[in-house]
Amino acid sequence: MGYLLALESSCDESAAAVIEMETGRPAASVVYSQIDLHRRYGGVVPEIASRDHLRRMPGVVEEAMQQAAIGWDSIEVVAATRGPGLATSLLVGWTMAKGIAAALGVPVVGVNHLVGHLASLGLSPDMPDDSMSLPDPLTSCGPTVILLVSGGHTALVLNQGLHDRRLLGQTIDDAAGEAYDKVAKILELGYPGGPIVDRLAQAGNPEAFRLPRSFLDGSTPDEHRYNFSFSGLKTAVLYQVRRDPERFLSGGETSTAVRDLCASFQAAVVDVLVRKLLRAADAQGVGWIGAAGGVSLNHGLRAELQHQAAAQGKRLLLAPASVCTDNALMIGLAGRTQFLCEGAAHDQGDVDPGWSL
Repeated sequence: MGYLLALESSCDESAAAVIEMETGRPAASVVYSQIDLHRRYGGVVPEIASRDHLRRMPGVVEEAMQQAAIGWDSIEVVAATRGPGLATSLLVGWTMAKGIAAALGVPVVGVNHLVGHLASLGLSPDMPDDSMSLPDPLTSCGPTVILLVSGGHTALVLNQGLHDRRLLGQTIDDAAGEAYDKVAKILELGYPGGPIVDRLAQAGNPEAFRLPRSFLDGSTPDEHRYNFSFSGLKTAVLYQVRRDPERFLSGGETSTAVRDLCASFQAAVVDVLVRKLLRAADAQGVGWIGAAGGVSLNHGLRAELQHQAAAQGKRLLLAPASVCTDNALMIGLAGRTQFLCEGAAHDQGDVDPGWSL
């Protein structure tokens, strides 16, 4: 049985995974995160990220091969993220993938990182039985509207197959994940902000502060019907803090005001994301919806998606927590689909930091 080796290095995770080509079954997944290296700077520093990828990737790949308990002669295809992402980080994984493929005499597949997030839904426990044995597992669900929500991306995608994906809408400014990080910075809570705000929101009152929901009411122009905007929401949080800095900046995570503001902010984000997703699904006449990307781990978002999907009779796909944030397993799943459906020759170019979905 042959295997696919996948590499991911688009931002600040060095990752490798191994997948059975015939069945799509994951055989290994290793992720090394650089969060501790970047925490002091309040965000990812590209130069630090690329240098650490250079140090870590060989060991991460070797660990994945050991975890899969296979030899190099079992690798039939190599896949790696070619974009979008940080150029210098992408170069590490993509160059290494091409080198391994050349040494083994096997094809190499360049994968779009965003398509990788979509492919992660193939591991959802709610996928139809035996779907992973298909070249493109998501086709077993038929047309699906997917909320792609990560640190740098927020978009709605109508997925109908490898060559039939339509971008319905996207953020026109901050992505949801960026807004979480910026709100955490305003409240001096630390980095990465998303998990911190999510945790504090669970202990707060989501109705304590009235915060805006952009592009959600009936007056939304048609061109923004499925678009998102979170910069106004972030600014509203900033104004709340500026009006009474002592109230919000003196107590830290133990402050009731901070917890309530986090809860109110999260309620606004979740409200927009879920209602837009369901609105798009209804307009497209589809019964399947999904959410992928790091922000799909958010407790408030997951709970509301599950509640609304059940209430409106939609089938919901959510990826396991282990493949929501950046990882090579999702790149391997997408790479397997690409290779089985169309081969690899056209995917051997340079990295593409701005590669769109």
